[in-house]
Amino acid sequence: MKLKSLVLAACMAATASVGLADGHAKLKVGMITTLSGGGAGLGIDVRDGFMLAMKQAGDTGIEVVIEDDQRKPDIAVQLADKMIQSEKVDVMTGIIWSNLAMAVVPSATAQGKFYLSPNAGPSALAGKGCHPNYFNVAWQNDNLHEAAGAYANTAGYKKSFILAPNYPAGKDALTGYKRQYGGELAGELFTKLGQTDYAAEIAQIRASGADSVFFFLPGGMGISFLKQYADSGIDLPVVGPAFSFDQGILQAVGAAALGVVNTSQWNKDIDNAANKAFVETFSAEYGRLPSLYASQGFDTANLLISAAAKADVRDADAFRAALKAADFASTRGDFAFGNNNHPIQNIYVREVIQEGDVFTNKIIGTALESHQDVYASDCAN
Repeated sequence: MKLKSLVLAACMAATASVGLADGHAKLKVGMITTLSGGGAGLGIDVRDGFMLAMKQAGDTGIEVVIEDDQRKPDIAVQLADKMIQSEKVDVMTGIIWSNLAMAVVPSATAQGKFYLSPNAGPSALAGKGCHPNYFNVAWQNDNLHEAAGAYANTAGYKKSFILAPNYPAGKDALTGYKRQYGGELAGELFTKLGQTDYAAEIAQIRASGADSVFFFLPGGMGISFLKQYADSGIDLPVVGPAFSFDQGILQAVGAAALGVVNTSQWNKDIDNAANKAFVETFSAEYGRLPSLYASQGFDTANLLISAAAKADVRDADAFRAALKAADFASTRGDFAFGNNNHPIQNIYVREVIQEGDVFTNKIIGTALESHQDVYASDCAN
């Protein structure tokens, strides 16, 4: 289905929404996410997971307005202003990229809006910059990278070469990896956000004497890097977060990714009823396996649905408490918010495998159990 048709279908589905608690006014959600250009697959997955949960909830009561930020901070700010001032939304969600989140979230929460993040988790919003109306339903940016560093430790890697894009999530990624990694670095690089040619970086890896490579390059960046890395003939083990080895990326990269180890708080083989049902219904609805991003969109919607059934969004204290309770069946199983409204959760180790013609991941271990981000102690919530 073409992107335009997908957007139309999502907007039409937005009118079929959730039953609110008796006597509560309707709730309006503004979703700003990336639906075109580089990284569009991530936003499409978040949107599709979110709208699947809305469709399953049925009834009426929550309206969703969806807009494409084109992965541009200025566009995201313009859309947020329109949603808050003209559309009069109560809750905002959808942003994929941390630089866009930093441009939108502080202003939205300062104006009394609730923001539920289905993806971006910049460190600046987890510590001193936390806000009672900001809830991250995915992770704090460092978390999956911390788990990768912990895995590298147990695997005996002593000289990693590490790289990530030069934007807030990329900086958090390398900080997180180094926090748990016990060896020395063969090299550390920040690449351009949206970069597609990695010849220079791969040459530096080749000359570095590294015994392993860690990279965080989400979306199309990861596809480009992995293909070029595989073609380079460099035979070093690769470790990364799920963002670089998720369903969309794996289908584009193919066999070159087999055996790569990556870290995630979610996978399709997590054994609980909610996750099994999600994988089955998402696959049936959209004709593809769900990704990490789709699971995060699905969980974000179900969190919102659970809160709306308990409290009126106009009663900010009650609605905030209903969100904090996280009384919904997460695809991850146990789900709880820490004091800074970020998840406390397990981070798993996955391996890229092939099932028939499909490249996917399986869980092979747990890197970090009931993990909370390090910035929470600086949050005054």
